[in-house]
Amino acid sequence: DHLSLQRDPRFRFILLTSALLCFLSYSVSVSVGGMRSSTTMAAASIRPSVAAAGSAAYSASSGSGSGSGGYSTTHTSGSRGRNAASGGGGSASGTQAALHMLPLYLRRIVKWRQMDLEYTAWLMLQLCTNPKLAYRHTTYHKQTHNQWARDDPAFVVICSALVSFSATAYCIAFGYSVWHSLLTVLSAVVVDFLLLGVAIGTAGWLLSNKYLRASVPGGHAHAVEQHVEWLYAFDVHCNAYFPLFLLLHVLQYFLLPLLLSGGFIGCLVSNALYAVALAYYHYVTFLGYNALPFLEHTELFLYPIGVLALLAPLSLLSGFNPSVFVLRVYFGSS
Repeated sequence: DHLSLQRDPRFRFILLTSALLCFLSYSVSVSVGGMRSSTTMAAASIRPSVAAAGSAAYSASSGSGSGSGGYSTTHTSGSRGRNAASGGGGSASGTQAALHMLPLYLRRIVKWRQMDLEYTAWLMLQLCTNPKLAYRHTTYHKQTHNQWARDDPAFVVICSALVSFSATAYCIAFGYSVWHSLLTVLSAVVVDFLLLGVAIGTAGWLLSNKYLRASVPGGHAHAVEQHVEWLYAFDVHCNAYFPLFLLLHVLQYFLLPLLLSGGFIGCLVSNALYAVALAYYHYVTFLGYNALPFLEHTELFLYPIGVLALLAPLSLLSGFNPSVFVLRVYFGSS
């Protein structure tokens, strides 16, 4: 059995493809147009905060200098200070902070006017072109909002909408009924994106808080306890998911005739597509945790890329086509 497109879906296929292209073009144009203004506004709001943080750091180091030899416990964006206290208190406080932030976060999902769509579009563009710059703004957000995680759900809302659009496009291309299409779209958004993202974010949150937090040099008594917020771990997954979505949902959609052709070229392109998408996902995940100055050994998040480098040639030599496998799981065979 081979996967096949609906016998004659040309009109609907072209119509939906054009709609997706128009939507993506609009998103890119908005992000490029707002890039300069967003960067200027962020820089203007950060300068006073940085100055205040520098004054606070100087005062803290001066006040504690007589008792502790002048050891400063204040982080800066460029330093890799190790100020995490050992023990389970960080995870407990991280859970309380996450529970405190979630109600406000969830309430803002239904308040579209409070979402910063321009900054979200700019962030999505940077995650695909310059992810290091995107995570540099994470440090700025910590300085201005006193938390690492985003308090704006616009990124999650836009990703959910894009996933639903792409799932609808696949359902039309493969000739699904309205009921089956609805179930597929709900599964793609709720299970594949949200629930799987919660699971991956929770795993990264537990791993980083338990094993990757650095101890304070000399066990300094006045060190400020640092921990990874659960919502930030979920943000890291969402950030890494967006470029993967563009490759494995959008680009794969346009390459379906080649990927499902059954030849060596289709198998080669499919393996390369999945290897690049998954490797980039883990790279962006690594950048997210590496941006936190109180974590060490964050290169652990790069190890799956080595596994992918070993499995990709074996998959190609065995004739395994990941696109055919994944689409068969979702849409069956005909």
